[in-house]
Amino acid sequence: MAAIFFIAISLLFLGISGELTKWFGWMPKFQFLPAVLAVNVGVILLLIVVALLFGRCYCSIVCPMGVYQDIVSWLSSKRKGKKMRFYYKKEIKWLRYGIWALFVVALIAGIQVFVALLAPYSAYGRMLRTLVAPASTGTIIIAIVTFLVVTILAWIGGRTYCNTVCPVGTTLSFFSRFAMFRPIIDADKCKDCRACEKQCKASCIDIANKKIDYSRCVDCFNCVENCKFGALTYGKAWGSKIAGQAGNDAGASNDAGVSNDQTRHARLDRASETSKVDEGRRAFIASSAIAVTAATLGAQEKKLDGGLAEIIDKQAPERTAPLTPFGSDSIKDFYRHCTACQLCVANCPNHVLRPSMDLAHFMQPEMSYENGYCRPECTKCSQVCPAGAIKPITPQEKTQFHIGVATVDRSLCVVERDGVTCGNCARHCPVGAIMMVRKDPQDRRSPQIPSVDETKCIGCGACENLCPSRPFSAIHVNGLQVHIKD
Repeated sequence: MAAIFFIAISLLFLGISGELTKWFGWMPKFQFLPAVLAVNVGVILLLIVVALLFGRCYCSIVCPMGVYQDIVSWLSSKRKGKKMRFYYKKEIKWLRYGIWALFVVALIAGIQVFVALLAPYSAYGRMLRTLVAPASTGTIIIAIVTFLVVTILAWIGGRTYCNTVCPVGTTLSFFSRFAMFRPIIDADKCKDCRACEKQCKASCIDIANKKIDYSRCVDCFNCVENCKFGALTYGKAWGSKIAGQAGNDAGASNDAGVSNDQTRHARLDRASETSKVDEGRRAFIASSAIAVTAATLGAQEKKLDGGLAEIIDKQAPERTAPLTPFGSDSIKDFYRHCTACQLCVANCPNHVLRPSMDLAHFMQPEMSYENGYCRPECTKCSQVCPAGAIKPITPQEKTQFHIGVATVDRSLCVVERDGVTCGNCARHCPVGAIMMVRKDPQDRRSPQIPSVDETKCIGCGACENLCPSRPFSAIHVNGLQVHIKD
């Protein structure tokens, strides 16, 4: 299941999911922070209930950043003599809960830059996206720093990032410490060999005191698989008692252990088989991730006019207000809900969306029309947004929204002949909002110039993108603070 989530979400971020989007497009909506920002009460309650029943399995199965750390940790364990490399560490409470408190304050105050930096799902998306489609220098630097921090921590200490920095992991820890089902230590059978402790990538097993810190346990079951004496089992913890079992952080006693040698040997055999399957699963995840990354990397070709002359790239104009996608109610609403995961950027087939460099909305998407325009029939971004920043719309509904208004700078208009401008914007406007009119209505010989009907213009950017004027288009679109719907 972890492999399916990880590979599917990775393909979505890489923008090569194709038809798989229809099958796996729901997965980002089950990420914790996007569900919170979308006020998706059903998903939030489901994740909390799962944490109360089974602990932090979300971190090991659903969260792509968590699975990525497992891949790095697994690769690190393949080094000679490094298979049994973990040991119990006390949680750094002041750092863990300090970061969580700052995150909550930033979330409430709408400081999305800080939220986007720490959100694990969004951070993973930026890391992966930057590998295949580097954007601005700022986003590249942040992606590289995030990649190095997460990778180094996972290589050295397994789930250190999850249990120290990640605010989602800390949030779920409030519930996982009371989980009904969890790994259980039978103190009577424990031989203090510390095999479980040395395999615990969350560093949460304290064999000296026969305790497990369930707030940090991510239910990987490495401890159960590596216990040769049947002292560690996975079972019901609520209301059960076991002789010789030390207390745990949640204050709940543990379930009964293995009752006889036959049952114990059977469980050990099953654990051995599970371990082999788990090794294969991890290898499959690692190889798939490497293959996907390698397949999508490619050299950028230089754009030429007929292969002879280099085309001057268009530059973004100064807009009076930023453009946000069709399906977002307003600029304020869009940026309040957006997690900066850039899933919409990865899946935009027209290359209209890109990470913003504006400090107020840093790394969150913005629209610009240098490389394409927002085609009326495309609603891809509204289909993949997990946080409710872009609400689902149909192509029919899309043309009813007005996200911006085009403005003409006639001094930049390309003149073809006899003082007549090219009229490219008018010919390609999909809603007929641009007409060619005489500059001087009283003079029949007066050259024709473009005129915009603001009541019809929806802000799609076809005129701006297809305008032959370079480096700046003679017509550009300014965003509307509040989108209008007919």
